[in-house]
Formats: sequence, structure tokens, C-alpha cells
Amino acid sequence: MSDYYGDVKFHLDQNKPSAGDAGKEDPEEQLHVSASPERSSSIGSFPISKQRGKSRTKQGKDETTCCVKPVSDWPLLGSAAYPSPAVINLNNPGCEQALRIKGTGKILQGKAESNGNCGSRNVQETHSREDGCVCSLKRKPVTVDISKAKTSLEALKLSIKQLKWKEFPLGRRAACDIYWHSASFHDNENIISGQVNKFPGMTEMLRKVNLSRAVRTMQELFPEEYNFYPRSWILPEEYQEFSTQVCMVKKDATVNPTFIVKPDGGSQGNGIYLIRDLSDLKLIVGSQAKRAVVQEYIQTPLLIDKLKFDIRLYVLIKSLEPLEIYIAKEGLARFCTEAYQEPSQKNLSHVFMHLTNYSLNVHSGNFVHSDSQNTGSKRTLSSVLFRLAAKGVDIKRVWSDIIALVIKTVIAVVPELTVHYQADIPPGKPGPTCFQILGFDILLMKNLKPMLLEVNSNPSMRIEHEREVAPGVFEYVPSPVDEEVKVGVIRDTLRLMDPFQEKSVSSRVKGGACEDEEVDSELQSRSRDEMGNLPSLCLKQVYPKYTKQFNYLRLVERITALFIRFLGIKGNMRLGPTAFRTFIRTCKLSNFRNFSMASVDILYIDITRRWSGPAPNSKETGMGLQAFVEAFFYLAGRRFKSLVLREQTVSLLELCEAQLGPHSNEERRSLSCSRALPRTIKTQTLCLSNPQLNSAAP
Repeated sequence: MSDYYGDVKFHLDQNKPSAGDAGKEDPEEQLHVSASPERSSSIGSFPISKQRGKSRTKQGKDETTCCVKPVSDWPLLGSAAYPSPAVINLNNPGCEQALRIKGTGKILQGKAESNGNCGSRNVQETHSREDGCVCSLKRKPVTVDISKAKTSLEALKLSIKQLKWKEFPLGRRAACDIYWHSASFHDNENIISGQVNKFPGMTEMLRKVNLSRAVRTMQELFPEEYNFYPRSWILPEEYQEFSTQVCMVKKDATVNPTFIVKPDGGSQGNGIYLIRDLSDLKLIVGSQAKRAVVQEYIQTPLLIDKLKFDIRLYVLIKSLEPLEIYIAKEGLARFCTEAYQEPSQKNLSHVFMHLTNYSLNVHSGNFVHSDSQNTGSKRTLSSVLFRLAAKGVDIKRVWSDIIALVIKTVIAVVPELTVHYQADIPPGKPGPTCFQILGFDILLMKNLKPMLLEVNSNPSMRIEHEREVAPGVFEYVPSPVDEEVKVGVIRDTLRLMDPFQEKSVSSRVKGGACEDEEVDSELQSRSRDEMGNLPSLCLKQVYPKYTKQFNYLRLVERITALFIRFLGIKGNMRLGPTAFRTFIRTCKLSNFRNFSMASVDILYIDITRRWSGPAPNSKETGMGLQAFVEAFFYLAGRRFKSLVLREQTVSLLELCEAQLGPHSNEERRSLSCSRALPRTIKTQTLCLSNPQLNSAAP
């Protein structure tokens, strides 16, 4: 490995946040990203927060107070006796209001009508002892349907209680503001409004085979930027390529690699095993071949107390278009329960040594449940980082690399997600908006380089663990470490998705630009005041904040826009032969080197047959997105032979977009996950954190 990950002395004092700095961005924080040589990258990193115990929220009042500009400061029109009227946002439906008018000693009270104006009914006048202008607003509580929450129920209920929102354990007939599902977007099929905590297609996209395919596509285009994912083969389709690689490596007597096999639909470590020889593969289950991903095993992990560990990091995707990504400042470190040794034929089956999955190690006799955040088999991420910092590790550099890994991974899976989204909620059809919390499993190598193990679409949000109180008798007891991390993630996700907050934010944005660069900080301050002094947000926005550093990676999304444009039928996810011909003809790709329409049909049949082979029981026929991307790469290579794949792809994209007209970008279907908001507001949300990133990177 290069000296890129060399040790750098780290000063702890520089990373201890003061009380006044909580929740604020460090204007000088820098993130150094391992990117292509021609690009410089400098984006922020996370500060290390001090260890803290459980946060106890202060019970605040249900009323929120909105301060209107004092009458004495209003601009005068003609006479000081007649001030200009105050502009008050009364958009919250059903909110009770009281406006004290300076100089009259009277208070006007009324109820807001649906159009935002104060109704004339039930207006009462009372005398006041003090002069001034105060407007008290009691807003309607946010409603959350938790009937499908399952394992995340306890953490969700604690979060709702801290926010003073209203929960519905059995659901309700009237629409709720937020729906919290346990497994997938389709847990409840009858939602036509509100917000759902799952994206359609996310579960399928993050299966091990599909994730590997998505990352591999990006590795073909950007090999240096996507070197954080181990080399992978998809079985049984790529068994021949895998066996060839193993035979080549074994020719070198000094190299004896180990591989890890992961079932495609597996979870919680089930079915994972290590191999060193092809004969150890277990591909046949019953009469069918079992799909799996086999990867090069990382043999030099970073160890603490001689134990291997991984990081569970929680990532919020707030919307797809515009793409908004938040990373939790606190995560979990999950430790193995047997001292690590490099893999050998003798210890390949020692799962407590090689696999960090909590669901496996919890059954080990060496597993330690601890109420402390910095001891035991499950600890907070910050406690591990403090320990590394004490040894001189440059923690800012580690955080920088982790942020880059997360953003690049999300960029890799977004294209397939947009196809699923337009299929489930086609443009023009009523539907909910979407957001989702993902669980990133990351392994630090000995040289401190982070490696992506997998991404979980349904990370466990359980805040208790099993304890055996008698032989064969178990009970659930609270887990302080889990509660500290997970409740904060859920609570602050809800705060970011607060529908009333979205409306108040949109009222601050004019003409597509932010009035105030500190809108995000102001929202946090207001949330603390309105909800009982809640702590600052534990989720930090990393995209679009760092758009300029990563926007050049989003090539496949442009290919996806072409794919969706030619799908034709709403709700369809596959391209038929006629639609593929239309794409070729419209973009004038057949007018080059005798590439006839007959050749187009052969290309379509060949690629479609190859991609549909592994899934013969698929209900849909035709060319899916991944097959279309392969066809696009083929066409780009045929048209621009002298260029590398990335430049070939860019050149063909520019050619196609030019043929589709100057307004092709505007005509792309909006796949926004803020579908309920007006279009102007959706574009404005890009600049809430940093208005300078409103323009796309070159």
C-alpha cells in the first residue's frame, strides 16, 4: 500500500467540541479523497465527540413561539402612528393564533383558514398590560403510523416521545404524516400521501449480487475511485472466471489466498464461510444452484485487543433527486470474540475469529455485554476512534475516507433505485415521498484504509438484547450502547423529515437561492426550543454538500435517464426490442460503420438473453437497466475506439443528449422523493446546507 495511509500525529485537544460549538460546521475542516489524479478533493470530516451517557431530553411546552418583528422596527409609511402590517406565516392548518397590536392594548385571536389567512370567525378582543407584538402558535403534532415497525418499535416510540409527536400503533383510517415500515416499501400498499421510511427496490438493490454488480460497473468506469470494494465473482454465472483466477494464483507457491462466500439473500452472517480451494464451494442446495458472491478475504484487518472488528455506520438517504445523503456522527464497533489469526486450513471454520456479525458472536461464550460505551463486544464508534487517536492515528483522514466511501457507494446504487421508483410511483400518480436509513458495514485495514463489506437495507434498530436468566429461558434487557446510537439516529431522521419543518424551510427560500447560509443551524436551534431542548442533530449532510468533489462520478445516472426516457409505458422496468430500436434510431447510432438495424436486434437478443439467464422465473421480459448499461458501453466502444471506457461513455452520452434536443435534461422524468412538494421547492432544497453548491460541478 502507498504512504497515503501513513501515520499522522493527532491532537486530541483540537477535536474536543465546546458546548457552544455543538451542531456547527467547522469551516476549516478538510477531507482528502483518493480520487483520480486530475482532480483535487477537499471535503469536510467529522469531529470526534466526547463520550456521553444517555441523553435525557428536557420536557418542553407544546406551544411554539414565533417572534414577529417589533413594531418600532417596521418601515414607516407616512406616519409613525400607522406601522406596516407584519408578515406572519399562518400556513399551518388549524393553528390557533394571537396577535397583540402595539398601541391599542388589544389582542386579536382567530383560527387560520386553509389559505393561510386568519379567519374572521370567533375573533375576540382583550386588553393587555404590556406593549409589544407576540404571536403564539400551537402547531398540529406530526402523526406517525408505527403499525409495521416491528423490531425498531421501541427505539421509534422513544424518539416520537422525545419529539412530542403522535404515534398510531394500530394505524388509522386518516392519512398519517409518516409511515414507519420494518421490511420494505410495500409493507403497506394503500399509502397515497405522507412519507415512508423505505424506497421501493432498495431491498432488492442491496442484495449482495446486485450491489456487487453496481459497484463493478463503477469500477469499470472509475477503477481508482472504487478500490474500496473487494474483488468479487457472482456464482454460479461466473464460476469459470473464478476458477481460472484461483488456478492462476496458485501457480505462485508464495501466495495462498483465502476467499469468503456470501449467499445472495443471506443476513446476520447466516451461510457465510471461508474457502481456500474450489472443492470447498457449496453451490448446490437441493436440486438448484444457490446464488452467492465470492470475494477476496481481507487478511490484514486493524485489530484492537487482538480482536477483529467492523464498523456499523448509519446513513440516511433523504431523497434521490436531488440526492441528499446524511451520515450519523456516531456508530457501532462490533468485535469478534476470538483472537484473530491469519486464515489457515485449521482455522477457516472459526466464525468467532473471522466474522464480525453481532448475531453470530452473541452466541459465543466470550461475548461481553457491557453498559459502558468503550468496553465489551459492542462499543460506540467514537470510543474506538478516541483510542486510535491516542496512538497518533489521523482520525480526520479516516473519517474523510469513510465519507468518500459512503457517497461513492450511494452513487453506485442510485441508478437502479430511480428505475424502481418510477415503476412504483410513476410521474403524475399520487404517492408518498421516501427516505431510508441504511446500515453500512465497513472494515478498517491495518493501514487504516476503509473497505466496504456490505450495505444493509434493514439494519437492526433493536435497543435491547437477550439474556439467559435460566437454562433455556431468555429475557430482553436494555442495551445502553444501542439506545445511545440508534434512538438518536431515528429521532434526528424524523426531525429532518418533519413535514412542518419542510414548509417553514421552503418559505425561507426565494428564487431558487437561499436567503441565509445558516438555515440548517437555525432549524436546529428552533427544534431545540420547540421540542424541549433536544440535542443538536447527530446526522451530518455530506451530499449535496460535496457535490463538486463527486458529481463527475454520476455518469450511469445519465445513462439511466436515457433508459427511462425510452421505457414508454408507465410502471415498466424493462426495455422491449421496439423501444431499443427507437433509442438507436433517435440517437442516430446506426449510421456508423454499417451498424444496421439487424445488428441492433442481434445485440439486443444477445445481451438480454445473457442477463435474463440467471433469473428464468422473472415475471418481466426485456432489457433491464444493467443490461442496457452493458449495451451502452458496447456502443460507446464501437463508436469511440481510441478512447478509454470513461471517455467513450461521456462522448456517447453527449452525442445522445444532443440528438434528443437542448431540453432533453429538462424532459427527464422527475424521480424526486419530495414528490409532494412543488417543483420549485424540490430544486431549492439543494442549497439549504451550503448555497455555493447549488450549481453542478464541471
